[in-house]
Amino acid sequence: AAPAAARPKAHSAREAKAAFNAGASVMHMHLRQQDPDKGHMPSWDVNLSKEVQQAIREACPGVIINHTTGVSGPNYQGALDCVRETAPEMAACNAGSLNYLKVKADGSWAWPPHVFDNPPDKIQKYLDVMKVTKTLPEFECFDVGIVRSVAMYKQNGMYSGPLEYNFVMGVASGMPADPELLPILLKLKLPDSNWSVTAIGREEIWPLHQRCAELGGHLRTGLEDTFYLGDGTKVTSNGQLIEGIVKCARNVGREIASPAEARKILKLMH
Repeated sequence: AAPAAARPKAHSAREAKAAFNAGASVMHMHLRQQDPDKGHMPSWDVNLSKEVQQAIREACPGVIINHTTGVSGPNYQGALDCVRETAPEMAACNAGSLNYLKVKADGSWAWPPHVFDNPPDKIQKYLDVMKVTKTLPEFECFDVGIVRSVAMYKQNGMYSGPLEYNFVMGVASGMPADPELLPILLKLKLPDSNWSVTAIGREEIWPLHQRCAELGGHLRTGLEDTFYLGDGTKVTSNGQLIEGIVKCARNVGREIASPAEARKILKLMH
């Protein structure tokens, strides 16, 4: 999936179309505030979400929308509202909490340390909304214990639909972007579930994308996660990154799913 930057609608549509033309069948989208000097801030404006989704769908006929939902802290009603009111086919469901940390070369914190808090009661509220809207939750797993927790959500009855894991690898305080970790994660996920990798970093992440392709995972990238191809080239568009992971798939004899084929693979509910 290629994250579509959701600043102006035209920019979102242009970036989505570049990714779509390169082979992407799913667009993971974020929203940004539209006021002057606020473009770096997230937005949970339902009307903006509807407008951006419409612009992406017009530019990319048949594409699957995957809506972001990530919010730290107790006020996440806006994210719930976006899912409830727009009913995307897929949405992120952050499956556990993480100390969100990074240290700079001089030893200072890159940003104020904080907890990306996703306790079970919060996860349940997302799952309840997604059940109503028939939205497939994409379980975002930032660490090994979070991968294991997804099975418990199923066992406990919090969720009973088709499973989609996204292994988020490369966050400094989470799972490393190490291809050797993938076989362990595949042992820990539930059988008969789909999975993908979000690889965060620079050119060093591309062996992980290639290993994901070799092991049968679904491929995902975008400017949210990296600005670099495997040869160190800095990109300017999601489309260039999608071209890179298409090559990873074809290197191991796999073809790229159309949106219609992706819907069947992911067992989308509407």
